Amino acid sequence: MHPANSIIIFTVTSGLGFGLLAWLGLGQPAVTGAAAFWYFALAFALAVGGLISSTFHLGNPQRAWRAFSQWRSSWLSREGVLAVATCLVMGVYALFAVFFGQTLTVLGIIGAVLALATVFATSMIYAQMKTVPRWNHWSTPALFMVLAVGGGALLAGQVLVAVVMLAIAGLLQVSSWSRGDMALAQSGTDIGTATGLGVRGIVKAFEPPHTGNNYLLKEMVHKIGRKHAQKLRLIALALMVLVPVLLLLIPGGWVVVALAAVIHVAGTLTQRWLFFAEAEHVVGLYYGKR
Repeated sequence: MHPANSIIIFTVTSGLGFGLLAWLGLGQPAVTGAAAFWYFALAFALAVGGLISSTFHLGNPQRAWRAFSQWRSSWLSREGVLAVATCLVMGVYALFAVFFGQTLTVLGIIGAVLALATVFATSMIYAQMKTVPRWNHWSTPALFMVLAVGGGALLAGQVLVAVVMLAIAGLLQVSSWSRGDMALAQSGTDIGTATGLGVRGIVKAFEPPHTGNNYLLKEMVHKIGRKHAQKLRLIALALMVLVPVLLLLIPGGWVVVALAAVIHVAGTLTQRWLFFAEAEHVVGLYYGKR
């Protein structure tokens, strides 16, 4: 699929933001006053900023509010509802922590659960798509969740948890790439099943359905060279996991943690670009692109 910048920024920053909100809701770190203000400012800036970024990919951003009405059937709608609920609950929690020096434990736990549920809903937007076999697997939500918890732990200064979660994220990512490379072929979907003509024999595309470009080709069909993809995978894995983990193992205080966080974000942006660029939507079969 075409890797749109707005969606890449949305999935990365909102994951980090809601991950940090979850840790803050659990009282890690247990901050109040001015310190709490800056932690919550960062968390809300990432979470809300990411959500706003996602609207730029809509054809009519002014109609985004209508998505909230489809929560019974749409993971996108559920994500929106959960995001608003999280922000409201954690907004009250932050208000008491910053201005009254109180941490409302029960409210914080509820907010943490809602924050993680929001990340899960985001991941399910992609994981439930049977038309993209690479995404249609449990590893998609697992990776989204681990990166949110690990990245949030990194921003919250929870070094040990961050090291463990980022290491798990690295293993999950390698496994996801390995399985994903074979997902389309193993799905049993080809141009014959896509056109319904497979029962007549081997189907080949004589020519494209039309000579010009269209929305489907622009949004759903994107090809990336194997060598280029392999290089980007190594870069993503190194920046997202290896370098941050090595830095976190070096005693150096908040400066080292901050540097590890910046590098981790850069790696996650690269990983998320690949997540979309390597997605093989079955609609490409109609155009002989697979």
